[in-house]
Amino acid sequence: MNALVTGAGGFLGLYIVEQLVARGDRVRALCRGHYPQLEKLGVEIVRADIRDRERTIAACHDVDVVFHAAAKPGIWGPWDEYHGINVDGTHHVLEGCFAHEVPKLVYTSSPSVTFDGHDQCGVDESAPYPKHWLCHYAHTKAIAEQAILTANGRSGVATCSLRPHLIWGPRDNHLVPRLVSRARAGRLVRVGDGTNLIDTIYVENAAEAHLQAADALHLGSPVAGRAYFLSQDEPVNCWPWIDQLLALAGLPPVKRSISASTAWAIGAAMEAIYRMLRIETEPRLTRFLAAQLSTSHYFDLTRAKADFGYRPRVSIEEGMRRMTDDLRRWAAESS
Repeated sequence: MNALVTGAGGFLGLYIVEQLVARGDRVRALCRGHYPQLEKLGVEIVRADIRDRERTIAACHDVDVVFHAAAKPGIWGPWDEYHGINVDGTHHVLEGCFAHEVPKLVYTSSPSVTFDGHDQCGVDESAPYPKHWLCHYAHTKAIAEQAILTANGRSGVATCSLRPHLIWGPRDNHLVPRLVSRARAGRLVRVGDGTNLIDTIYVENAAEAHLQAADALHLGSPVAGRAYFLSQDEPVNCWPWIDQLLALAGLPPVKRSISASTAWAIGAAMEAIYRMLRIETEPRLTRFLAAQLSTSHYFDLTRAKADFGYRPRVSIEEGMRRMTDDLRRWAAESS
């Protein structure tokens, strides 16, 4: 099929492109920067910001499916930037699908759209959106997801939303490198009692799930108009898992710890100070981060297994082995 991948130069986006190319699909990559990896794959490259309405709409012509993976990640920054990329950008993609009669749209969401700061133990997709938001990322992703799911069936477009949790693996440019950098600098502190269970997902499994969902997606299918949690389907104890990552990077385990309530209070104070002083860099701790590091959050994958046959092909152990070289490089770069 002919596929458009937004955010194609990003961590997950590049793996989606690679898997599409590997199975013989034709790919158009929408991205802002220069990415040699995409050029080597021989895909069509459209350089544009997802906030550019006209160019984004135009990029949707003559494709059978759009994988919308472009987003502004992180837990700190101005509302306008998060809204412009995550919400307005998604509306531009939807407009492009409507205008060019694209039959399928697969949206990359996040489990954070249902996170309210409390434990989520084996929850499924019936979990509601929270009434109060702890960061702009989760809030704007939820707004965008609702737009995606509401649009299902309009102008013949079938839509679905995937929620991969804590994506990691080789070429990670966000989650694990930051953990390693903080640990290398002595700034990584265990939050809570260290017993919280979390779901994660290896990046190749997350990418494969996108292709599986797209293949099963059409109007009238069980996938159309639905959201799906994705993970390794094997919750890990958060802090021992982090210690395993650090050990592979040649770093010692996390030794210092603070209580969840103390971390929450520090995060709230730092947020207030940063807002008052209009500091744009991310605080070392926020309420969202304190809650993520101290609570359990793992999910029921029954719906994804039933509707498009999702199974994590690469195990946690194998994924960790494949990431060892990157872990050591990140540790060296942060020294």
